Amino acid sequence: MLRAIADYSKNNRAEFVRTVQETQAAQHASDISKKKKRLAAAQKRAGELEKLICKIYEDNVLGKLPDARYAALDAQYAKEQGELDTEIVQLEKAISTYEQTRKSAEKFIALVDKYENFDNLTTAMLNEFVEKILVHERDRKGSIETTQEIEIYFNFVGKYMPPHFGEVDLSPEELETLRKKEERKDRLHQNYLKRKASGWQREYYERTKSEKRRKMEEAKAAIRAEDMAKGVFIPASQLPKQEPKKAPVQTCAAI
Repeated sequence: MLRAIADYSKNNRAEFVRTVQETQAAQHASDISKKKKRLAAAQKRAGELEKLICKIYEDNVLGKLPDARYAALDAQYAKEQGELDTEIVQLEKAISTYEQTRKSAEKFIALVDKYENFDNLTTAMLNEFVEKILVHERDRKGSIETTQEIEIYFNFVGKYMPPHFGEVDLSPEELETLRKKEERKDRLHQNYLKRKASGWQREYYERTKSEKRRKMEEAKAAIRAEDMAKGVFIPASQLPKQEPKKAPVQTCAAI
């Protein structure tokens, strides 16, 4: 993925910047729109609370509002005002961060230009490029061959995939083979759902787990026996026994 992005950004700079910005807009536009609406509502409510606090104070001073009632309302308004102030700061920060990411494509390109090639990825490179990786649950259970969605989020550009990445042209024969595989996956998945609904899936899982554990132990024993025959592994029980050595007793004269 990184190699494809690097090639694309170097060969099509202007196009790369445009597609990154479009991807970011699609990912964040809806969320930012909601945040802006919420920010406006929170700011409006904060202004209303300020007026209400002033009003109940004046009513209390003029004797229109009892002290106990004033104290209760003042504490209630103060609590809501504090929560709104915190929320407003968070919303403003999120919106500001989004506005700044519009220039993040250039930052990512600068990071790409920092490296000559991407044949070998180092830990430092991964830390610089990758923000996080999300591995989703299998889309269909019950089949050995299945599909899992993996989302890669890059620093500066988020979840970005270069155009036409991973696309291949399949022949009619390959398409037919793929169709049959998908049908088999669907059939196995439906069988899994039936087993799960009937409660037999749990029994099936325990039975297959025990069988897998047995085969694993057999494989370990075979490897152990082979290593013992080669002399590269010796069980602790077969090591020569040695009596523990006693430290010499020092006399006062020796000390």
